[in-house]
Amino acid sequence: MADILLCTLNAKYPHSSFGLRYLMANMGDLADRARMIEFGINERSTDILDKILQGSPSIVGFGVYIWNVEQTTRIVADLKAVRHDIPIILGGPEVSYETETQRICELGDFIITGEADLTLPKVCQQLLDEEHIEDRVIHSPVPSMDEVCLPYDLYTERDIRERVIYVEVSRGCPYTCEFCLSALEIPVRQVPLDPFLEAMQTLLDRGARSFKFVDRTFNLNLRVSQSILQFFLDRYEPGLFLHFEMIPDRLPESLRDVIAQFPDGTLQFEVGVQTFNDDVSEFISRRQDNEKLADNLAFLREQTGVHIHADLIVGLPGESLESFAAGFNRLVERRPQEIQVGILKRLRGTPIIRHDDEWQMVYSPNAPFEILQNRLLDAATIAKLRRFARFWDLIANSGNFVETTPLLWHGDVTPFDGFSEFVAWLFAREGQSHSLSLIRLTEAMFEFLANELQHDQSEVAEILLRDYQRAGRKDKPAFLRRWLASSPQEHGSRESIAVGDSKASKRQRRHLG
Repeated sequence: MADILLCTLNAKYPHSSFGLRYLMANMGDLADRARMIEFGINERSTDILDKILQGSPSIVGFGVYIWNVEQTTRIVADLKAVRHDIPIILGGPEVSYETETQRICELGDFIITGEADLTLPKVCQQLLDEEHIEDRVIHSPVPSMDEVCLPYDLYTERDIRERVIYVEVSRGCPYTCEFCLSALEIPVRQVPLDPFLEAMQTLLDRGARSFKFVDRTFNLNLRVSQSILQFFLDRYEPGLFLHFEMIPDRLPESLRDVIAQFPDGTLQFEVGVQTFNDDVSEFISRRQDNEKLADNLAFLREQTGVHIHADLIVGLPGESLESFAAGFNRLVERRPQEIQVGILKRLRGTPIIRHDDEWQMVYSPNAPFEILQNRLLDAATIAKLRRFARFWDLIANSGNFVETTPLLWHGDVTPFDGFSEFVAWLFAREGQSHSLSLIRLTEAMFEFLANELQHDQSEVAEILLRDYQRAGRKDKPAFLRRWLASSPQEHGSRESIAVGDSKASKRQRRHLG
């Protein structure tokens, strides 16, 4: 039972709501009257409604994001239908902009835009005191981080065992990339370092070993980022795993020195490359030194055990198919373990819409608002690139085909062209890009490499078996047995030796094994 119920729908169970925990941590005198509850986007809306009503709340708040806006809209509509007397407060990035055009904002009683850490308790107190609130849409001022209480004590023992532990040492971004909401969150504000490190020590003492930093530019403040890396390095124990989002062209020697000291598989860097086309970068107000980026990626791959997750975006204004392909090939040459091929999304509030007329940008009206076509990429081409992205994730990023994937291109064939040919063949064969088992993908890979590309069948079988057993599997797929050498061979994975003590995901460990 609680007067104030704070809710959100997570995309997956292992995800934890960082935003809800920040709100709870800053409820002040209302903390004893508030409770948070997390749901999943795949739960039935009727079940969620039942759980909300069981608590007989006086106020219900929802955190709204691009991944849950459609489901949350249904739940809010149902809640208002049966309990129109309960005030509903909406907050989060998806309702912080263009509120006048959204169905969910019509249904909600109050909308808090921006960072609501300090604003929400004031609004709740007014409602509990039955004070009149003049404006439905309440614009929250940007808080200084030394005024905001840290939320880390709200991670439960179960969270530490089963969920991602999100942390942050800064908010905002100094860059103005027009596709990104972070471009609107100026200025960058730093969490006071000493209290943050004390909180990290407490989490470590409680058994937390996997930390995902949500800072958009972790390596912006070099003094702070170096201090944090050194903090974790000094306390390193087997099982530690740290995820950071890094500025790709900012990696000076001071950071390189400490990064190189971490054991393999401990660090993952998410590197937003997005495009290698300088004209496209200028169109979207993105600053990036591609030569420094390439040098930094080379350092990370050759001199560290960092797992690199690099992003490219399909559909940016001015980016043709040929330009995207050239950028993809260039990134493959840099050998990040994962390349996330993302489809451009039209996030509410972002200035990317200024290109709509000139580049004929057409987005889906439904979440996640992906680009459907533009002047240089028609709908059919976007659809092919979407399949390319899906199969690249299943094949190359999964870590299940680390040795096999490069066999798809050879000689004068580029990685983009070689993989595109495989995608077209595989989609024609399967008729879908989902619900494909590992065995099915392995068999398809063998058939394409051996029959279509005429690779030696026995060599392909040996390589595929090594990939298949990379994660510790001991069986041999039946369709490969006739091509394997008759003498018994061990194809066990190195991962148990190289990164077996890391809290990295199985997918990451397969790349590093």
